[in-house]
Amino acid sequence: MSDQSDAILDAAMMHVPFDGWSEASFAAAASDAGVSLPEARALFPRGAVDLAVAFHRRGDRALATRLAETDLTGMRFREKVSWAIKARLDAVEDDKEAVRRGATLFALPIYAADGAKLVWETADTIWAGLRDTSEDLNWYTKRLTLSGVYSSTVLFWLGDVSEGHSATWAFLDRRIEDVMRFEEMKAKVRANAILKPFAEGFERFAASVKAPARRAPEDLPGRWPPAG
Repeated sequence: MSDQSDAILDAAMMHVPFDGWSEASFAAAASDAGVSLPEARALFPRGAVDLAVAFHRRGDRALATRLAETDLTGMRFREKVSWAIKARLDAVEDDKEAVRRGATLFALPIYAADGAKLVWETADTIWAGLRDTSEDLNWYTKRLTLSGVYSSTVLFWLGDVSEGHSATWAFLDRRIEDVMRFEEMKAKVRANAILKPFAEGFERFAASVKAPARRAPEDLPGRWPPAG
């Protein structure tokens, strides 16, 4: 993001809790940042919507930096995923109302695709930061599964008033445990003499699916480059 974009986004944090990700917030933020409205629209063509997108992606960049700087050696994989989700929410703890307003915005049918893409990007940031090496269908299923875990945890977190968000972290642990039970079930299917041929057939199909070309780890947050 440019300095002007950052300035507008910083200024918006004073208005979004009261006016949401609205045109009123966008115009006020541009004014506070000393940027004319035409210049602000050149940076954020859809106005407040693109500003909300930028806010979410700023959180992903902060998470990518923490993942790159933190040694998670010694943690079990489920603990690493849990740590990453907690770190992502920690990045926006002071702007919780802006997150709430964003959830409302991206729940609207017209912006639902934007919201789904942003959650996917967050899941991708986490897997990339944890150095995921999958190259087949697992690349997609890992991000899809984590998107579900992350989005449900965010919604719980937004309504959580427990001390230190302890209820949220307990909820997160249960969601991750659900995923681990599913993985254990898949392992049992592979070991079952009757179901094994079906599992092997699916795995051959999965191996034929290729993940998008990826950036190097130092280029996190890990969104894949556009085709062409």
